[in-house]
Amino acid sequence: MSAFAVALDRIFGHADMATEAVWISAATSEERTVRAILKAPDRITGFGEARVLSDTMTVDVRVGELPAPHTGDLIILGAESFVVQGEPIRDRERLIWTLDLRPA
Repeated sequence: MSAFAVALDRIFGHADMATEAVWISAATSEERTVRAILKAPDRITGFGEARVLSDTMTVDVRVGELPAPHTGDLIILGAESFVVQGEPIRDRERLIWTLDLRPA
């Protein structure tokens, strides 16, 4: 295991950095508890001459906990449910998935 992987395990294990979430597969209804880091960056999108500012919600999940997420999967964070939209993206080291979410 690389030093980077060890550091990520500590970050995802820290209560102030990550939270517990439930992933439900859209294809098989399989459920799995995962640790997730929530992010809500603002995103600016061009539309013709206009620029539109929108809120977003993404989560980072370790590949080791969730090997193959797909569009349409459900992520439950506390009392809120979100649907994975778009293709999940892995980081350069192939250790983390970033999932783009929308409210369910």
